[in-house]
Amino acid sequence: MWPFSKKKQLELPDFWWEYDEHFKEKLPDDVKENTFVVLDTETTGFSLTKDRMLCIGALKLKGDSIVVKETFEVYIQQEHYNKESAEIHGILKKSRKNSISELDALKLFLDYAKNHVLVGHHVMFDINMINAALKRNGLPKLKNKTLDTEKLYIRTLLISSVVEQKERYTLDDLAKKFSISRKDRHTALGDAFITAIAFLRTIEKLKPQKIKDLLR
Repeated sequence: MWPFSKKKQLELPDFWWEYDEHFKEKLPDDVKENTFVVLDTETTGFSLTKDRMLCIGALKLKGDSIVVKETFEVYIQQEHYNKESAEIHGILKKSRKNSISELDALKLFLDYAKNHVLVGHHVMFDINMINAALKRNGLPKLKNKTLDTEKLYIRTLLISSVVEQKERYTLDDLAKKFSISRKDRHTALGDAFITAIAFLRTIEKLKPQKIKDLLR
């Protein structure tokens, strides 16, 4: 945990305290009453110190449905550029997409995420990237609970003794398993959509009633 003195805390911007305020509310016990924020980041690489986020994509799940009108997608201005990674995510150095500053992107994401549970495939990579950006901008780490679709999917396999397990499962593995279209694969919002469908299919198998059953 990063050390923040009382004086430093008082200097944090209003938007951080607005985000922090949401955590005074307890998450609903019933899984179906929770809102889940499914996210993905596209980055210049995998280093938390050298690389940067190019895009954050996210959408919300309420009940058993994707809230189509509440999708989130921001492109971030940055000086870092990796030609090799651009071949995967397709975000070019001189992209025509409207982009905003890293701080503005974080501000918007915190307002979007509130205290909801964050869901992702290998979610800690995305969380750590966002936390690294928060630290660069003098802000504390995210406070949200998280769920990883790979770990949840593995829990469904433990129910069956006849399924041969692998050490790791990619998002493509889950898309293939659940027959999810990979048309927009390797875009932040496209990967968030695939992850959201995989998450819904997975919890159908797990049949959790309480949010604590997922967060264990």
